[in-house]
Amino acid sequence: MTATSTPARLAEVVEEFAELPRELRLEALLDYSRRVPPLPPALAGNRDAMEQVHECQTPFFVASEVAEDGAVTLWFDAPPEAPTTRGFAGILAVGLDGASVEEVLAVPDGFYAEMGLHEVVSPLRLRGIGAILARVKRQLRAYAAAHGGGGGPDATAPP
Repeated sequence: MTATSTPARLAEVVEEFAELPRELRLEALLDYSRRVPPLPPALAGNRDAMEQVHECQTPFFVASEVAEDGAVTLWFDAPPEAPTTRGFAGILAVGLDGASVEEVLAVPDGFYAEMGLHEVVSPLRLRGIGAILARVKRQLRAYAAAHGGGGGPDATAPP
């Protein structure tokens, strides 16, 4: 994974998983499920303000925000009883928090293939992380188009 296509924090997460023995990867994914930040008041209980990721096997919603300085924040709503999906959300939250719109859009769609998760998670479940990233990118492309491709006032990218 090249530093030019992946934000440094996400590259570190990918490397962390890749270096783990197979038997510890699922445990690491569960650890990331606990790193999903709580929703801000404007989104808590307001799934209409978020976009559903239908490819996920559990009800899963995502919203992206772009701060005035161009930094991206991702928000996820997934039930605690869905630790795999929450783990995917945690990976993206940790790896992409504070990245620019351009950096997030440059993340390779299959970045997670290098993590070795295919050895511990079914292909059907693994499809979820790709679908989540695709929704985030779609939201950020819409944001960039609406704001001339640059940062602007704090705004939630439209779902």
